[in-house]
Amino acid sequence: MFAPPSAEATPRKPPGNRQFTPAELRQYNGTNSEEPVYLAIKGVVYDVTPARAMYTPPGGYSLFAGRDATRALAKSSLKEEDVTPDDTGLTEEETGTLNKWVEHYKKKYDIMGTVSRGELEAFAQTARGSHK
Repeated sequence: MFAPPSAEATPRKPPGNRQFTPAELRQYNGTNSEEPVYLAIKGVVYDVTPARAMYTPPGGYSLFAGRDATRALAKSSLKEEDVTPDDTGLTEEETGTLNKWVEHYKKKYDIMGTVSRGELEAFAQTARGSHK
């Protein structure tokens, strides 16, 4: 288990408006040292490159890189099956934890854009079967 830390840093640039597909987001998973490292929460894409060491192997959050980690963050989980945008069935406590993570990322990392809503929902629906 892990908990959202308090964040004091401020984003360095205005939010981006790029629309990513899940496949495009996956390209920013940190495996290419020349590319930035992104992750999404609730469909919002953050540039976590300043913390590259945490988001690339063997960093503790490397499984989040290039993906939407909504469910995993809500559940304070580092399990592969929880790294999904699917937020259905979260408890009130998990939703509160997720909202704290969102605030942390908004304060600490630049927003690059969003994951295409239709594709994100289709992906979450597919992933939902693995959480039953």
